[in-house]
Amino acid sequence: MKVKILITLLTILSLFSCRKSEKLKTVICIPVYGQSLALGIDADRITNLDSLSNYADGRIVTENLDHQFGYYNLDKTKLFLQKLFHYQKHAYELTSYSMAQYLASNTGRDTLICIFAGGQDGTIIAELGKGSIPYEKLIRDIKTAYQSANERGWDFIIPALCWMQGETDVNSYPGTNYQELLLKLTNDINHDIKQITGQEKDIEIICYQTNALARAEHFNPMAYECPETEVPQTQLEMIREHKTFHASGPMYPYDCVNDIIHIDGLGQKSHGMLAGLAALDIIQQKDNKRGLYPLKIKTKDAEVIIELQVPCPPLVIDTIQVAKADCYGFSVITPDNRNIVKSIALHGDTLHILCTEKPLNCRVRYAVNGEYMKSGRLHGPRGNLRDSQGDSLKVTVSNHDYPVHNWCYQFDIRIE
Repeated sequence: MKVKILITLLTILSLFSCRKSEKLKTVICIPVYGQSLALGIDADRITNLDSLSNYADGRIVTENLDHQFGYYNLDKTKLFLQKLFHYQKHAYELTSYSMAQYLASNTGRDTLICIFAGGQDGTIIAELGKGSIPYEKLIRDIKTAYQSANERGWDFIIPALCWMQGETDVNSYPGTNYQELLLKLTNDINHDIKQITGQEKDIEIICYQTNALARAEHFNPMAYECPETEVPQTQLEMIREHKTFHASGPMYPYDCVNDIIHIDGLGQKSHGMLAGLAALDIIQQKDNKRGLYPLKIKTKDAEVIIELQVPCPPLVIDTIQVAKADCYGFSVITPDNRNIVKSIALHGDTLHILCTEKPLNCRVRYAVNGEYMKSGRLHGPRGNLRDSQGDSLKVTVSNHDYPVHNWCYQFDIRIE
């Protein structure tokens, strides 16, 4: 009898201790939402899912606060069957994985990092907004994560969401206003998530940049009017001008599967590290300036002078990681469709473009080029300008270190 009483007391104390320790935990949830790049389609998986489950004492979890990584389907029944039969044929490499590993390594032991991807491949932004099937799944997954945490007595917060969408809007000419739709989407996301979590702080957006211009049928890099640049330019402007948008990076520095549109596993892993840097800044409320992009553009006689936001100086012209582009990716296009760039030079955080004539009413561009229907660092729209962050920040794959630099965002800006 005494033994039974002792066991009962120990069990009660154990349960009390577990509840007490569970209440100390905080779940930080950062979903990735968009189209095919958000879902990692065609990216051969580099991350071992068992290792991911055990990483940082199991502190990386899915929307169910478990370790069943590698499953995604918009259809509930098919998703259930995938998990039941452990069907992981399409368990691609996701930016979420390296982002989560970076966050888990740089947050406390009482913190769980909750990750999952959402969206739908080949879909314009107008069909990813509130009321769409992908959007409703995103909100449902967030509600599942919140309820799972709440049942355990854990705190739950969504500080940020990673946005990876735009390729289809570039190459299908939907005739919509991308900025207007992106702002509406982020406003809806904020409203709907806050209704679930009760948090007051806004959900901030970690924004990549699509570089799929050459996939558009009518793309002409020499044309003064170039509608294909609207989407990537909007993404850049949101990062520059909206305080709740933060830079991860453009897609052109990476290899694309068959040079088409989907970045490979190494690209996903490297970009995930950039997203992790931005996410940690948001979590820790640090006002670090991420992303390499133009701040000011002015002219002097036949010269265009671009002042750049440089996270990790010095600037470098790199023709090794990214294949050399004409004029290293820079062009100055006249209203009558001529490129008047003669040469470029770097001076600290400033780039000087010497033209063959005064660049009156011209458009100064970067990475607006590329072979027809190609994407990626070898043949797609690209440029050769980066900072030096990768000298110290690297991702490791198969015992090989790869630098993670900030590459300049693509831009298309009219000279006033």
